[in-house]
Amino acid sequence: MDENTRPLKERTTQSLFWSALNNGTLQVLNILFGIVLARLLTPGDYGIVGVLTIFTLLAGNLQSSGFTQALINLKKPRPEDYNSVFWFNVLVSVVLYAVLWLCAPLIASFFRQPVLVEVSRFVFLAFVISSLGIAHAAYMSKNMMNREVAIINLAALLSSGTTGIILAVTGYAYWSLAWQQVVYITVLNVGRYIYVKWRPTLHIDFGPVRSMFGFAINILFTNVINTLSGQILTFIFGRLFSIGQVGNFSQANKWNTQASTFVSGTLLQVVQTVLVSVRDDRDRQLRVFRKLLRFTAFLSFPVMLGVALVAREFVVIALGEQWIDSIPLLQVLCVAGAFMPLYTVYQNLAIGCRRSDLYLWCNVGQIVLQITAILITYYCISQSMLVVVAVYSALMVVWLAAWQVVARQLIGLRWRDAIADVVPLLTVTVMAFTLTHFATAWISSYKVLLVAKVLLGAGLYIAAMKLLHVKIFDEAWQYLKGRFFSHK
Repeated sequence: MDENTRPLKERTTQSLFWSALNNGTLQVLNILFGIVLARLLTPGDYGIVGVLTIFTLLAGNLQSSGFTQALINLKKPRPEDYNSVFWFNVLVSVVLYAVLWLCAPLIASFFRQPVLVEVSRFVFLAFVISSLGIAHAAYMSKNMMNREVAIINLAALLSSGTTGIILAVTGYAYWSLAWQQVVYITVLNVGRYIYVKWRPTLHIDFGPVRSMFGFAINILFTNVINTLSGQILTFIFGRLFSIGQVGNFSQANKWNTQASTFVSGTLLQVVQTVLVSVRDDRDRQLRVFRKLLRFTAFLSFPVMLGVALVAREFVVIALGEQWIDSIPLLQVLCVAGAFMPLYTVYQNLAIGCRRSDLYLWCNVGQIVLQITAILITYYCISQSMLVVVAVYSALMVVWLAAWQVVARQLIGLRWRDAIADVVPLLTVTVMAFTLTHFATAWISSYKVLLVAKVLLGAGLYIAAMKLLHVKIFDEAWQYLKGRFFSHK
Protein backbone atom coordinates (compact mmCIF):
# COMPACT_ATOMS: atom_id res chain seq x y z
CA MET A 1 0.00 0.00 0.00
CA ASP A 2 1.33 3.44 -0.92
CA GLU A 3 2.35 5.59 2.06
CA ASN A 4 -0.13 8.33 1.27
CA THR A 5 -3.10 5.97 0.76
CA ARG A 6 -2.98 4.43 4.21
CA PRO A 7 -5.65 5.68 6.67
CA LEU A 8 -4.74 8.89 8.49
CA LYS A 9 -5.10 7.22 11.90
CA GLU A 10 -2.65 4.46 10.93
CA ARG A 11 -0.09 6.88 9.51
CA THR A 12 -0.42 9.20 12.50
CA THR A 13 -0.08 6.39 15.05
CA GLN A 14 2.98 4.95 13.32
CA SER A 15 4.55 8.38 12.98
CA LEU A 16 3.93 9.12 16.66
CA PHE A 17 5.52 5.76 17.51
CA TRP A 18 8.68 6.51 15.54
CA SER A 19 8.78 10.06 16.86
CA ALA A 20 8.47 8.84 20.44
CA LEU A 21 11.12 6.16 19.85
CA ASN A 22 13.37 8.75 18.22
CA ASN A 23 12.99 11.33 20.96
CA GLY A 24 13.12 8.76 23.75
CA THR A 25 16.38 7.30 22.45
CA LEU A 26 17.85 10.74 21.92
CA GLN A 27 16.92 11.88 25.41
CA VAL A 28 18.52 8.82 26.99
CA LEU A 29 21.73 9.49 25.07
CA ASN A 30 21.50 13.19 25.85
CA ILE A 31 21.22 12.33 29.53
CA LEU A 32 24.31 10.12 29.37
CA PHE A 33 26.38 12.63 27.44
CA GLY A 34 25.08 15.48 29.61
CA ILE A 35 26.04 13.68 32.81
CA VAL A 36 29.59 13.00 31.61
CA LEU A 37 30.11 16.58 30.37
CA ALA A 38 28.62 18.10 33.54
CA ARG A 39 31.17 16.18 35.58
CA LEU A 40 34.05 17.27 33.34
CA LEU A 41 33.10 20.93 32.95
CA THR A 42 32.26 23.81 35.29
CA PRO A 43 29.23 26.13 35.56
CA GLY A 44 31.42 28.82 34.01
CA ASP A 45 32.06 26.67 30.92
CA TYR A 46 28.33 26.17 30.43
CA GLY A 47 27.73 29.87 31.02
CA ILE A 48 30.13 30.87 28.23
CA VAL A 49 28.32 28.84 25.58
CA GLY A 50 24.89 29.30 27.18
CA VAL A 51 24.78 33.06 26.65
CA LEU A 52 25.29 32.52 22.92
CA THR A 53 22.24 30.30 22.56
CA ILE A 54 19.86 33.17 21.95
CA PHE A 55 21.97 34.44 19.04
CA THR A 56 22.27 31.05 17.33
CA LEU A 57 18.56 30.36 17.72
CA LEU A 58 17.55 33.80 16.45
CA ALA A 59 19.86 33.41 13.49
CA GLY A 60 18.33 30.00 12.83
CA ASN A 61 14.85 31.55 12.85
CA LEU A 62 15.92 34.22 10.39
CA GLN A 63 17.66 31.82 8.02
CA SER A 64 14.61 29.55 7.68
CA SER A 65 12.29 32.58 7.77
CA GLY A 66 9.20 30.45 8.37
CA PHE A 67 9.48 28.70 5.01
CA THR A 68 9.97 25.28 6.60
CA GLN A 69 6.47 25.47 8.05
CA ALA A 70 5.22 27.03 4.82
CA LEU A 71 6.47 24.02 2.82
CA ILE A 72 4.85 21.58 5.24
CA ASN A 73 1.63 23.59 5.04
CA LEU A 74 1.41 23.11 1.26
CA LYS A 75 -0.82 20.23 0.19
CA LYS A 76 1.61 19.05 -2.50
CA PRO A 77 4.89 20.99 -2.53
CA ARG A 78 6.80 20.82 -5.84
CA PRO A 79 10.57 20.34 -6.33
CA GLU A 80 10.84 23.99 -7.38
CA ASP A 81 9.27 25.01 -4.06
CA TYR A 82 11.97 23.16 -2.14
CA ASN A 83 14.67 24.56 -4.43
CA SER A 84 13.52 28.14 -3.95
CA VAL A 85 13.49 27.77 -0.17
CA PHE A 86 16.92 26.09 -0.21
CA TRP A 87 18.67 28.95 -1.98
CA PHE A 88 16.84 31.57 0.05
CA ASN A 89 18.01 29.92 3.27
CA VAL A 90 21.62 29.72 2.11
CA LEU A 91 21.67 33.37 1.03
CA VAL A 92 20.17 34.60 4.29
CA SER A 93 22.50 32.48 6.43
CA VAL A 94 25.65 33.81 4.73
CA VAL A 95 24.52 37.39 5.27
CA LEU A 96 23.61 36.70 8.89
CA TYR A 97 26.94 35.06 9.62
CA ALA A 98 28.79 38.06 8.23
CA VAL A 99 26.76 40.39 10.47
CA LEU A 100 27.26 38.27 13.59
CA TRP A 101 30.97 37.82 12.85
CA LEU A 102 31.32 41.62 12.94
CA CYS A 103 29.17 41.85 16.10
CA ALA A 104 31.25 39.31 18.04
CA PRO A 105 33.28 41.98 19.93
CA LEU A 106 30.06 43.73 20.95
CA ILE A 107 28.60 40.45 22.26
CA ALA A 108 31.76 39.80 24.27
CA SER A 109 31.65 43.32 25.69
CA PHE A 110 27.98 43.08 26.68
CA PHE A 111 28.56 39.91 28.72
CA ARG A 112 32.02 41.06 29.91
CA GLN A 113 33.63 37.88 28.57
CA PRO A 114 36.47 38.54 26.04
CA VAL A 115 36.70 34.85 25.09
CA LEU A 116 33.28 35.14 23.46
CA VAL A 117 34.79 36.84 20.39
CA GLU A 118 36.44 33.66 19.13
CA VAL A 119 33.90 31.25 20.59
CA SER A 120 30.89 33.04 19.07
CA ARG A 121 32.42 33.24 15.62
CA PHE A 122 32.96 29.49 15.68
CA VAL A 123 29.59 28.55 17.18
CA PHE A 124 27.74 30.71 14.64
CA LEU A 125 29.10 28.48 11.86
CA ALA A 126 26.50 25.92 12.93
CA PHE A 127 23.57 27.82 11.47
CA VAL A 128 25.43 28.38 8.17
CA ILE A 129 25.89 24.63 7.89
CA SER A 130 22.27 24.16 8.99
CA SER A 131 20.96 26.22 6.06
CA LEU A 132 22.10 23.49 3.65
CA GLY A 133 19.63 21.00 5.10
CA ILE A 134 16.53 23.01 6.02
CA ALA A 135 14.62 22.22 2.82
CA HIS A 136 15.54 18.54 3.20
CA ALA A 137 14.27 18.56 6.80
CA ALA A 138 10.96 20.03 5.60
CA TYR A 139 10.73 17.29 2.95
CA MET A 140 11.23 14.57 5.57
CA SER A 141 8.67 16.12 7.91
CA LYS A 142 6.12 16.58 5.14
CA ASN A 143 6.46 12.93 4.14
CA MET A 144 6.46 11.67 7.75
CA MET A 145 9.90 10.04 7.32
CA ASN A 146 10.20 9.69 11.07
CA ARG A 147 12.09 6.38 11.01
CA GLU A 148 14.80 7.99 8.89
CA VAL A 149 14.78 11.08 11.09
CA ALA A 150 15.33 8.84 14.12
CA ILE A 151 18.36 7.19 12.50
CA ILE A 152 19.88 10.53 11.45
CA ASN A 153 19.38 12.12 14.86
CA LEU A 154 20.93 9.13 16.57
CA ALA A 155 24.03 9.29 14.37
CA ALA A 156 24.36 13.05 14.90
CA LEU A 157 24.00 12.77 18.65
CA LEU A 158 26.50 9.94 18.98
CA SER A 159 29.07 11.78 16.85
CA SER A 160 28.69 15.15 18.56
CA GLY A 161 28.46 13.73 22.08
CA THR A 162 31.60 11.66 21.61
CA THR A 163 33.42 14.68 20.19
CA GLY A 164 32.39 16.83 23.14
CA ILE A 165 33.53 14.27 25.71
CA ILE A 166 36.91 13.70 24.02
CA LEU A 167 37.60 17.43 23.89
CA ALA A 168 36.45 17.94 27.50
CA VAL A 169 38.72 15.13 28.73
CA THR A 170 41.69 16.66 26.89
CA GLY A 171 41.13 20.05 28.57
CA TYR A 172 39.32 22.11 25.93
CA ALA A 173 36.69 23.28 28.48
CA TYR A 174 33.95 25.39 26.85
CA TRP A 175 35.33 24.65 23.38
CA SER A 176 34.10 21.09 23.78
CA LEU A 177 30.50 22.40 23.97
CA ALA A 178 31.09 24.63 20.95
CA TRP A 179 32.45 21.77 18.84
CA GLN A 180 29.59 19.57 19.97
CA GLN A 181 27.07 21.94 18.38
CA VAL A 182 28.93 22.24 15.07
CA VAL A 183 29.52 18.49 14.71
CA TYR A 184 25.88 17.74 15.51
CA ILE A 185 24.40 19.89 12.74
CA THR A 186 27.05 18.72 10.24
CA VAL A 187 26.24 15.02 10.72
CA LEU A 188 22.52 15.84 10.72
CA ASN A 189 22.78 17.40 7.27
CA VAL A 190 24.86 14.55 5.87
CA GLY A 191 22.13 12.15 6.96
CA ARG A 192 19.40 14.23 5.38
CA TYR A 193 21.23 14.16 2.04
CA ILE A 194 21.58 10.40 2.28
CA TYR A 195 17.86 9.74 2.81
CA VAL A 196 16.29 12.53 0.75
CA LYS A 197 16.83 11.96 -2.97
CA TRP A 198 15.80 15.48 -3.93
CA ARG A 199 18.75 17.74 -4.76
CA PRO A 200 18.83 21.53 -5.24
CA THR A 201 19.47 22.77 -8.77
CA LEU A 202 21.27 25.86 -10.01
CA HIS A 203 18.03 27.13 -11.51
CA ILE A 204 17.31 29.74 -8.85
CA ASP A 205 13.78 31.11 -8.88
CA PHE A 206 12.47 32.96 -5.82
CA GLY A 207 8.92 32.99 -7.18
CA PRO A 208 7.74 30.19 -4.84
CA VAL A 209 9.32 32.00 -1.89
CA ARG A 210 7.41 35.16 -2.80
CA SER A 211 4.14 33.21 -3.03
CA MET A 212 4.70 31.76 0.48
CA PHE A 213 5.99 35.01 1.93
CA GLY A 214 2.73 36.25 3.45
CA PHE A 215 2.29 33.07 5.47
CA ALA A 216 5.98 32.60 6.24
CA ILE A 217 6.67 36.11 7.52
CA ASN A 218 4.20 35.66 10.37
CA ILE A 219 5.82 32.33 11.21
CA LEU A 220 9.23 34.03 11.14
CA PHE A 221 8.23 36.77 13.55
CA THR A 222 6.55 34.22 15.79
CA ASN A 223 9.62 31.95 15.84
CA VAL A 224 11.73 34.94 16.80
CA ILE A 225 9.29 35.75 19.59
CA ASN A 226 9.31 32.12 20.75
CA THR A 227 13.10 32.13 20.82
CA LEU A 228 13.16 35.34 22.82
CA SER A 229 10.59 33.87 25.18
CA GLY A 230 12.61 30.69 25.69
CA GLN A 231 16.03 32.34 25.98
CA ILE A 232 15.27 35.75 27.45
CA LEU A 233 16.18 34.63 30.98
CA THR A 234 19.63 33.40 29.92
CA PHE A 235 20.24 36.65 28.04
CA ILE A 236 19.13 38.88 30.94
CA PHE A 237 20.89 36.73 33.53
CA GLY A 238 24.09 36.95 31.48
CA ARG A 239 24.07 40.68 32.14
CA LEU A 240 22.75 40.72 35.72
CA PHE A 241 24.46 37.72 37.34
CA SER A 242 27.89 36.08 37.40
CA ILE A 243 28.83 33.67 34.63
CA GLY A 244 28.78 30.82 37.19
CA GLN A 245 25.18 31.60 38.16
CA VAL A 246 24.27 31.74 34.50
CA GLY A 247 25.88 28.32 34.13
CA ASN A 248 23.68 26.91 36.90
CA PHE A 249 20.59 28.26 35.18
CA SER A 250 21.78 26.96 31.80
CA GLN A 251 22.27 23.50 33.31
CA ALA A 252 18.78 23.54 34.87
CA ASN A 253 17.22 24.84 31.68
CA LYS A 254 19.09 22.23 29.65
CA TRP A 255 17.58 19.31 31.57
CA ASN A 256 14.15 20.91 31.58
CA THR A 257 14.35 21.44 27.83
CA GLN A 258 15.56 17.91 27.16
CA ALA A 259 12.62 16.45 29.06
CA SER A 260 10.01 18.68 27.40
CA THR A 261 11.62 18.12 23.99
CA PHE A 262 10.93 14.41 24.32
CA VAL A 263 7.21 15.25 24.28
CA SER A 264 7.09 18.28 22.01
CA GLY A 265 9.63 16.75 19.61
CA THR A 266 7.49 13.64 19.32
CA LEU A 267 4.49 15.78 18.43
CA LEU A 268 6.22 18.36 16.25
CA GLN A 269 7.06 15.83 13.54
CA VAL A 270 3.40 14.84 13.24
CA VAL A 271 0.92 17.46 14.49
CA GLN A 272 1.07 20.07 11.71
CA THR A 273 0.95 17.49 8.93
CA VAL A 274 -2.04 15.75 10.52
CA LEU A 275 -3.98 18.96 11.21
CA VAL A 276 -3.35 20.23 7.67
CA SER A 277 -4.75 16.98 6.23
CA VAL A 278 -8.10 17.42 8.08
CA ARG A 279 -8.50 21.19 8.00
CA ASP A 280 -11.29 21.02 5.40
CA ASP A 281 -13.48 19.05 7.83
CA ARG A 282 -13.97 21.15 10.98
CA ASP A 283 -15.73 18.44 13.00
CA ARG A 284 -13.01 15.92 12.25
CA GLN A 285 -10.33 18.53 12.95
CA LEU A 286 -11.87 19.16 16.37
CA ARG A 287 -11.86 15.43 17.19
CA VAL A 288 -8.28 15.01 16.02
CA PHE A 289 -7.15 18.09 17.94
CA ARG A 290 -8.74 16.93 21.19
CA LYS A 291 -7.12 13.50 20.87
CA LEU A 292 -3.73 15.15 20.29
CA LEU A 293 -4.34 17.37 23.32
CA ARG A 294 -5.12 14.38 25.52
CA PHE A 295 -2.12 12.42 24.27
CA THR A 296 0.14 15.40 24.94
CA ALA A 297 -1.13 15.83 28.50
CA PHE A 298 -0.94 12.06 29.08
CA LEU A 299 2.75 12.10 28.12
CA SER A 300 3.88 15.54 29.29
CA PHE A 301 2.61 15.69 32.86
CA PRO A 302 4.26 12.50 34.17
CA VAL A 303 7.51 13.16 32.29
CA MET A 304 7.99 16.77 33.41
CA LEU A 305 6.59 16.52 36.93
CA GLY A 306 8.53 13.29 37.31
CA VAL A 307 11.77 15.15 36.57
CA ALA A 308 10.82 17.75 39.19
CA LEU A 309 10.13 14.95 41.67
CA VAL A 310 13.59 13.37 41.32
CA ALA A 311 15.56 16.54 40.52
CA ARG A 312 17.58 16.62 43.75
CA GLU A 313 18.57 12.96 43.64
CA PHE A 314 19.40 13.11 39.94
CA VAL A 315 21.58 16.21 40.18
CA VAL A 316 23.51 15.09 43.25
CA ILE A 317 24.11 11.55 41.98
CA ALA A 318 24.63 12.16 38.28
CA LEU A 319 26.06 15.67 37.97
CA GLY A 320 27.79 16.20 41.28
CA GLU A 321 27.69 18.60 44.22
CA GLN A 322 28.98 21.51 42.11
CA TRP A 323 25.55 21.75 40.48
CA ILE A 324 23.45 21.72 43.65
CA ASP A 325 22.40 25.37 43.17
CA SER A 326 20.67 24.40 39.94
CA ILE A 327 18.21 22.04 41.69
CA PRO A 328 15.46 24.53 42.73
CA LEU A 329 15.74 26.23 39.34
CA LEU A 330 15.22 22.88 37.60
CA GLN A 331 12.20 22.03 39.73
CA VAL A 332 10.45 25.33 39.03
CA LEU A 333 11.20 25.14 35.30
CA CYS A 334 9.85 21.59 35.09
CA VAL A 335 6.49 22.59 36.58
CA ALA A 336 6.05 25.12 33.77
CA GLY A 337 7.66 22.70 31.32
CA ALA A 338 4.83 20.24 31.92
CA PHE A 339 2.53 22.63 30.04
CA MET A 340 4.95 23.62 27.26
CA PRO A 341 4.15 20.68 24.91
CA LEU A 342 0.51 21.81 24.97
CA TYR A 343 1.73 24.98 23.26
CA THR A 344 2.99 22.81 20.40
CA VAL A 345 -0.49 21.45 19.74
CA TYR A 346 -2.25 24.82 19.97
CA GLN A 347 0.34 26.61 17.85
CA ASN A 348 0.25 24.01 15.10
CA LEU A 349 -3.52 24.29 15.04
CA ALA A 350 -3.20 27.97 14.12
CA ILE A 351 -0.58 27.15 11.48
CA GLY A 352 -2.64 24.28 10.06
CA CYS A 353 -5.65 26.61 9.76
CA ARG A 354 -3.50 29.11 7.82
CA ARG A 355 -3.81 31.63 10.66
CA SER A 356 -0.18 32.52 11.10
CA ASP A 357 -1.37 36.01 12.12
CA LEU A 358 -2.98 34.60 15.27
CA TYR A 359 0.13 32.52 15.82
CA LEU A 360 2.19 35.69 15.67
CA TRP A 361 0.13 37.93 17.92
CA CYS A 362 -0.37 35.35 20.64
CA ASN A 363 3.38 35.00 20.91
CA VAL A 364 3.99 38.75 20.78
CA GLY A 365 1.63 39.21 23.72
CA GLN A 366 3.41 36.46 25.61
CA ILE A 367 6.93 37.85 25.25
CA VAL A 368 5.86 41.42 26.06
CA LEU A 369 4.15 40.20 29.23
CA GLN A 370 7.13 38.06 30.22
CA ILE A 371 9.79 40.74 29.73
CA THR A 372 7.70 43.27 31.64
CA ALA A 373 7.12 40.85 34.51
CA ILE A 374 10.80 39.82 34.65
CA LEU A 375 12.06 43.40 34.86
CA ILE A 376 9.43 44.43 37.41
CA THR A 377 10.22 41.37 39.53
CA TYR A 378 13.99 41.95 39.47
CA TYR A 379 14.01 45.70 40.05
CA CYS A 380 10.94 46.07 42.30
CA ILE A 381 10.37 42.79 44.15
CA SER A 382 13.40 40.53 44.40
CA GLN A 383 16.82 40.15 42.80
CA SER A 384 16.77 36.42 43.48
CA MET A 385 17.24 34.36 40.34
CA LEU A 386 14.82 31.75 41.68
CA VAL A 387 12.03 34.30 42.21
CA VAL A 388 12.46 35.68 38.69
CA VAL A 389 12.36 32.16 37.23
CA ALA A 390 9.21 31.36 39.24
CA VAL A 391 7.38 34.44 37.92
CA TYR A 392 8.46 33.65 34.36
CA SER A 393 7.29 30.04 34.72
CA ALA A 394 3.90 31.00 36.18
CA LEU A 395 3.21 33.28 33.23
CA MET A 396 4.01 30.46 30.81
CA VAL A 397 1.22 28.39 32.34
CA VAL A 398 -1.29 31.25 32.50
CA TRP A 399 -0.76 32.25 28.88
CA LEU A 400 -2.21 28.95 27.66
CA ALA A 401 -5.59 30.63 28.22
CA ALA A 402 -4.85 32.93 25.28
CA TRP A 403 -4.26 29.91 23.03
CA GLN A 404 -7.50 28.34 24.18
CA VAL A 405 -9.31 31.49 22.99
CA VAL A 406 -7.67 30.97 19.59
CA ALA A 407 -8.74 27.30 19.48
CA ARG A 408 -12.29 28.32 20.37
CA GLN A 409 -12.31 30.74 17.43
CA LEU A 410 -10.76 28.34 14.91
CA ILE A 411 -12.46 25.00 15.60
CA GLY A 412 -15.02 25.72 18.31
CA LEU A 413 -13.14 23.98 21.13
CA ARG A 414 -15.08 24.81 24.30
CA TRP A 415 -13.33 25.65 27.56
CA ARG A 416 -15.07 22.81 29.39
CA ASP A 417 -13.93 20.31 26.78
CA ALA A 418 -10.32 21.49 26.93
CA ILE A 419 -10.42 21.32 30.72
CA ALA A 420 -12.00 17.87 30.60
CA ASP A 421 -9.21 16.68 28.28
CA VAL A 422 -6.31 18.03 30.35
CA VAL A 423 -7.17 18.56 34.03
CA PRO A 424 -8.03 14.92 34.95
CA LEU A 425 -4.64 13.77 33.66
CA LEU A 426 -2.91 16.56 35.60
CA THR A 427 -4.84 15.64 38.76
CA VAL A 428 -3.92 11.96 38.53
CA THR A 429 -0.25 12.83 37.99
CA VAL A 430 -0.08 15.27 40.90
CA MET A 431 -1.82 12.84 43.25
CA ALA A 432 0.42 9.92 42.25
CA PHE A 433 3.62 11.92 42.64
CA THR A 434 2.53 13.61 45.86
CA LEU A 435 1.86 10.20 47.37
CA THR A 436 5.24 9.04 46.07
CA HIS A 437 7.00 12.02 47.70
CA PHE A 438 5.56 11.34 51.15
CA ALA A 439 5.82 7.56 50.90
CA THR A 440 9.57 7.77 50.20
CA ALA A 441 10.40 10.66 52.56
CA TRP A 442 11.95 8.29 55.13
CA ILE A 443 14.66 7.08 52.71
CA SER A 444 18.03 8.74 53.40
CA SER A 445 20.16 7.27 50.60
CA TYR A 446 19.93 9.36 47.44
CA LYS A 447 20.49 6.35 45.19
CA VAL A 448 17.80 4.26 46.84
CA LEU A 449 15.48 7.28 46.94
CA LEU A 450 15.89 7.92 43.20
CA VAL A 451 15.03 4.33 42.29
CA ALA A 452 12.13 4.24 44.74
CA LYS A 453 10.60 7.46 43.42
CA VAL A 454 10.86 6.37 39.79
CA LEU A 455 9.38 2.92 40.35
CA LEU A 456 6.65 3.98 42.77
CA GLY A 457 5.70 7.12 40.84
CA ALA A 458 5.49 5.29 37.51
CA GLY A 459 3.63 2.39 39.09
CA LEU A 460 1.03 4.60 40.74
CA TYR A 461 0.50 6.60 37.55
CA ILE A 462 0.02 3.50 35.39
CA ALA A 463 -2.20 1.86 37.99
CA ALA A 464 -4.40 4.97 38.17
CA MET A 465 -4.68 5.06 34.37
CA LYS A 466 -5.82 1.42 34.29
CA LEU A 467 -8.20 1.66 37.24
CA LEU A 468 -9.85 4.78 35.84
CA HIS A 469 -9.99 3.26 32.33
CA VAL A 470 -8.44 6.37 30.77
CA LYS A 471 -9.12 6.01 27.05
CA ILE A 472 -5.87 7.54 25.75
CA PHE A 473 -3.89 5.14 27.97
CA ASP A 474 -5.89 2.13 26.77
CA GLU A 475 -5.35 3.12 23.12
CA ALA A 476 -1.60 3.58 23.61
CA TRP A 477 -1.34 0.26 25.44
CA GLN A 478 -3.31 -1.60 22.77
CA TYR A 479 -1.10 -0.16 20.04
CA LEU A 480 2.10 -1.19 21.83
CA LYS A 481 0.74 -4.70 22.47
CA GLY A 482 -0.25 -5.04 18.82
CA ARG A 483 3.11 -3.83 17.62
CA PHE A 484 5.35 -5.94 19.85
CA PHE A 485 3.32 -8.99 20.81
CA SER A 486 0.83 -9.63 17.99
CA HIS A 487 3.13 -12.07 16.16
CA LYS A 488 4.03 -14.10 19.19
